[in-house]
Amino acid sequence: MLGAMTVVAAAAGLAFPASSGAAQAPIPVTRASTSTRGVTSTSINVVFPVVNLQALSSELGFAGDVEYTEQAKAITLFVSQINQSGGINGRKIKPIISYFDPTNESSMRALCKDWTEGSPAAFAVLDGVGDRSGDNELCLTQEGHTPFLGQWTTVSNWTQEGSPYLWWTGPDDASILQAVVQWGHGTGLLGAHRKVGIIAGDRASDQLALTQYLLPDLKRIGVQPVVETIAAEPSETAATSSDASLDVEKLRAAGVDSLIPLMPFNAFLPVLEAQSQQQYFPRLLLSDYEDSIETSLGLIPVPFEKALNGQEGVTTETLGGIDDTRPEAQGGYDPGVRACWATWHKAYPQIPKGNMNDFIEEQGPVQGWCQEIRLFARAAVMAGKDLNRRTFVEAMSRVNNYPGGSSPILSFGPAKFAGPSEYQVVRLHVNKPPSSQCRTPLGTLPPQVVCWHQVQSWKPFPKSA
Repeated sequence: MLGAMTVVAAAAGLAFPASSGAAQAPIPVTRASTSTRGVTSTSINVVFPVVNLQALSSELGFAGDVEYTEQAKAITLFVSQINQSGGINGRKIKPIISYFDPTNESSMRALCKDWTEGSPAAFAVLDGVGDRSGDNELCLTQEGHTPFLGQWTTVSNWTQEGSPYLWWTGPDDASILQAVVQWGHGTGLLGAHRKVGIIAGDRASDQLALTQYLLPDLKRIGVQPVVETIAAEPSETAATSSDASLDVEKLRAAGVDSLIPLMPFNAFLPVLEAQSQQQYFPRLLLSDYEDSIETSLGLIPVPFEKALNGQEGVTTETLGGIDDTRPEAQGGYDPGVRACWATWHKAYPQIPKGNMNDFIEEQGPVQGWCQEIRLFARAAVMAGKDLNRRTFVEAMSRVNNYPGGSSPILSFGPAKFAGPSEYQVVRLHVNKPPSSQCRTPLGTLPPQVVCWHQVQSWKPFPKSA
């Protein structure tokens, strides 16, 4: 089921704290390094970091998810397809699949230093799931001047600091938060007589999102929210739980009836638990910020139906017709996902008893790796025979209207480092009785019991104020 898969990804790819200051002007792609580190006349070293789920499964409880545990299979398949088709202007991608523990910061930094300074020498690093986050992205890009394509995102400060090497296939959260405020104001969830609250993580990324983006956006529409902070590092489980209970109690006492979560999944979950315990269910303004809209889909109907059913949010993701290979089924896959599925299905045409390998989830890891690998290949081919870091990032800045996976279209530019450019608004829905409005898979086993309704169709992100 899609929602469960998403919760697994959020649990495995917890975003870690990162230190960043005020936004700075991005470094032009024309000033990138011309290093050919990791490139030979016949090969290109590309690193694929994968969370060591076997080591974490007992702690986080997600062992047994078939598609998530088959990441190496997906990486090998999509890289091999490119190599067998002539590679990158005659060079073959040499995949370096590196397993890591996302709870061990020192180990992750050591791996970064190996890839950018030691061995194996990496030309680029790709992250198809969103496991490399915060300072781990900046270690590769700002410090290591190594091209990185990944799905974890936060506000614009990060791509500006990591420029011109940091490229996101997820949305820039500065745009997401601005869209949340625009939508919330237009629908009456913000402003007027609404009492607005925010629970923000204490990480640098969350505090930057709060102080430099969300609060100014709210101020422009005359909203002064009640703000509470929650411990958001994965190592602070006890403090997070305590903060969640106290924050919910304060917001309830203050009469907050519209709440914006600004925190990672490991903090959002105890907030939902505290809301359920205190029987306090404000309107949530969910979004792609730390995947609060997507992960919420995996938390209904059990255990948070009262807290989440009917809640709405802003997303750049497409869920209509996913997990269904038939083109007539609610529009079917987007073109980018269908192309990935065609390769996957050809390689693995049989459906093993007890699971559903015949499909790939539109927001799942197989599609995620396919998207990153094919996007990398597109830019690397565009860079020409003289492949180096500068020619690669210059090519990335010219990728436009690329058929994405998680989002329908990805477009980049010389100072646009996040691909998605449009968003929709959706409502979470427990699909009983089944609704014709549901954006949900058909023909899945067991039948899908949750979905989302589209309540606002696709539109461009608001222009920056």
